[in-house]
Formats: sequence, C-alpha cells, structure tokens
Amino acid sequence: MSGDVILVTGGAGYVGSHTCLRLAEAGYRPVVYDSLARGWADFVQWGPLEVGDIRDRARLETVFAQHRPAAVVHFAALIEVGESTKDPAGFYDNNVGGSLALLDVARRAGCGGVVFSSTCAVYGTPQSLPLVESHPCNPLSPYGRSKLMVEEALADLDRWNGFPSVRLRYFNAAGADPEGRIGEKHEPETHAIPNAIFAALGRQLFTLFGTDYDTRDGTAVRDFVHVLDLADAHVAAVGRLLGGGGSDTFNLGTGRGTTVRELIDAVRTVSGRPFDVVEAPRRDGDAPTLVADNRKASTLLDWRPAYGLEAIVDTAWRWHTRA
Repeated sequence: MSGDVILVTGGAGYVGSHTCLRLAEAGYRPVVYDSLARGWADFVQWGPLEVGDIRDRARLETVFAQHRPAAVVHFAALIEVGESTKDPAGFYDNNVGGSLALLDVARRAGCGGVVFSSTCAVYGTPQSLPLVESHPCNPLSPYGRSKLMVEEALADLDRWNGFPSVRLRYFNAAGADPEGRIGEKHEPETHAIPNAIFAALGRQLFTLFGTDYDTRDGTAVRDFVHVLDLADAHVAAVGRLLGGGGSDTFNLGTGRGTTVRELIDAVRTVSGRPFDVVEAPRRDGDAPTLVADNRKASTLLDWRPAYGLEAIVDTAWRWHTRA
C-alpha cells in the first residue's frame, strides 16, 4: 500500500531506476540496493541508496533489518547474452546464486514477496507466435537459462514456503524518461536503439546482424516496449503482491513486432540524420522473431503499453542528445 518501503535491487540501472521513479509517483518509498558495478549512483533520485552485492547475505540482512521492506523488486543481474556464453559460471553465480541469497534473506525477514525481472529469453526459439506465457521454455543462452532457474526457484518457494512472487518476462526495453532525468546507459552499449542513435550522431557504425531471416524484410523482428511502460507493470505487480493477488507470470510487450530495418528507419526519421549500416551474419542465439502476447497482463494487471515506436525512439534520442 502507499507509503510502504520497496527494496529495488539493481535500482541504479536502466529499468530499475525508471521503476523507482514510478514507485515514488505511486506513493511507495523505494530503497535501492545496488553494487554500482553496472549501475549509476546519479540514477538514484527517489530514495536512499544502499551499496551492496546480492550475494552478500550479511549486507542484505543489515539492509532488510534497517528498512523492513514490504516487498522486493529484483532487477540486479548480469544481462548481456554474448557475455553469458563466454562466462556461464559467472552468470550462474551472480544471477542464480545471488538471487537465492536475496530470496532466502527476504523470506526470513518476513518480506511480503518478490517481483522478479525476467525475460523473453527464457522461451528460446518460438514454436508459435505471439508468445504466450504457457509457451515451452528452452533458453538459447546461459543468461536466459539463469533467469529461468530463478523463476523455477520462485515457483518452489511459493509452493512449499508460501512466499509469493510475480515473474515479469519482458521483451526489448527501450526509450527513456521524457523529462530527461534518467535514461539508458550501459558500458559497453549493446542494445539496438542507442547504437543506432550513436550511428546517427556519427560516433560509430551500426552493425545489422542477419539479413536472411524469414521475416518481412529479412531482418530480425523484436517487440520494443518503453521503459516507463515496463516500470508501470512493476508497480502494478507490487500492488498485486501486497493486495494478496498471489503468484503468477506475465509477458510484458506491446504485441507489435518491429524489424531491425524498420527500427533503423525510425531512428533516421526522428533524428533527421541518415547513417550507414554495416551488414553482418546472424549472431548465435538470436531468434528470428520475438513478439509478446500481452493479454494476460492486460487482464490481470490492468496494464496497457502507452508508448509506440516513434515515442520510444524520440525519448531515447532526446536522452542521448541532452546538453
């Protein structure tokens, strides 16, 4: 309920910081727990920052005792698919081991449950489209598998310990706060929209991976969803948990697919700048098409994305070109 403390792990990162913004607007008190290894202290603007690693049980216990959060929103994770294929053990240590430490401390502290930041990467190659939550899960990377492992642990904690969770499988997060307070910032940057913007700004070339997919223009199709739409879904999931709504899994996407070529054209249109594209072979682990069926989230979380592709690209462009 309004006024409750919500612990946001990874809250100094991209989606986490935007979720803190929306939690504060909804009347909650977000407390960020972040190692700052890949997050940014200046993104923490809506509550206190507690610096710590999710694998550090003693630090977690101290933070839980001090703040007594009503619920946890758990973002903290390594997220780069390519990196996960080079260092699977590191991903399992951080994403799975760290999550298990966090969940155990949260449960023992009497926390009301966890909203878990998961991913459409748990599905692997689609057998049918759009993707529904009941679609078989067969991840193509250690990153996707690490997220699925945590989902399975959460299901067991709910079944055997009565510790509830909402698992949010989101598709391609994009865009930025329209007021320019926070936005997308990764080092190195691997996401398509900021890299296309950097190409439009003349900072780098844009590499298009795969032009021979069985799609309408030969390039991969993705479901881009604005980061504030994702943040709104996390707030709705917190409300569901605290209201006794129980555990569940939801896709978060617009249900509309955009090809990479269409994305490039959108960036060119918004920026007013042409830029060259370097075509390259497909990357291992990239599915041809990933598009969400979001009807379940619409029905049970009352969640509907508000931003279309042009607004996503426009807010991202304004963030990356701010003075």
